Amino acid sequence: MIIQDALMSTNFFFPYQKNFIRGKVRDVYEIGEEHLVVITTDRISAFDHVLARAIPYKGQVLNQIASRFLQDVTHIVPTWLTHTPDPNVSVGVRCKPFKVEMVIRGYLSGHAWREYQSGKRVICGAIMPDGMKESDPFPEPIITPSSKAETGHDMDLSPEEIIDQNYMTAEQLAEVMAIARKLYDYGQKEANAKGLILVDTKYEFGTKNNTIYLLDEIHTPDSSRYFYLEGYDERQRNNEPQKQLSKEFLRQWLIENGFQGLEGQKPPAMSDEVVNSITDRYVELYEKIAGKAFIKTDYTNVMQRVENNILECLREIGYKF
Repeated sequence: MIIQDALMSTNFFFPYQKNFIRGKVRDVYEIGEEHLVVITTDRISAFDHVLARAIPYKGQVLNQIASRFLQDVTHIVPTWLTHTPDPNVSVGVRCKPFKVEMVIRGYLSGHAWREYQSGKRVICGAIMPDGMKESDPFPEPIITPSSKAETGHDMDLSPEEIIDQNYMTAEQLAEVMAIARKLYDYGQKEANAKGLILVDTKYEFGTKNNTIYLLDEIHTPDSSRYFYLEGYDERQRNNEPQKQLSKEFLRQWLIENGFQGLEGQKPPAMSDEVVNSITDRYVELYEKIAGKAFIKTDYTNVMQRVENNILECLREIGYKF
């Protein structure tokens, strides 16, 4: 496979633009007092570091999965999304975000498993029973919140710490935790119907006019971990690694190559083969979740395409220029 161009970053200035924020993966433009334009780039991060090479089509995969699910969960919670004018772009309402990610885990995997292996049995105030193996289901899904760091590492938080540090009120925390459980149940049913297991995922919330909204992305491979449902029980019985669709394979590759985001460590160079394999993983997940073939958008004049589609959307919303 020939390496394609990728959408690494943008630097537009739109009419009525108030601010620009470059996140790990998304370029966010604040428009007027009410709207956000979010461009999902092909950047990829792991261990809270943005890696040097972008992954072709990753942004399109994330944006299209997230926009589908954000539209589908409005019966559970209002979402920020209002328009999807481009394969890499979402537009919606500006909310005041909570600086906490609500991570919910149905299975012992990833960060929770690494903590479990170290001997811990409590994570973010949630109890992990003795005698579990990697990838075992918890008796009930546990919620393990973390701080949403603008730079550096996210930090695990207990419910008490969230309240004591004024991230949320007790009432807000109870509400978002209840919503997170409903969203996870919905995501699990959707995943099972497509032959997958939603292992763990994270949700972000905020407020607008005293109403809680779901923000950012939902049930994408950047925010979630999936196992294949077929063969799950047999692999657990045989103590075999689960077949999964997530970024965990990238984290493992980085660990094997001496990088865990620790001070003084430098991410290893990614070969074309590694980049291609990551693209293939993202496309595979899209096709499993969406139940249809992924159509790769042409990267020719991608910046002009994105800008034109955003401007047309802003005019549709009512901005005059």
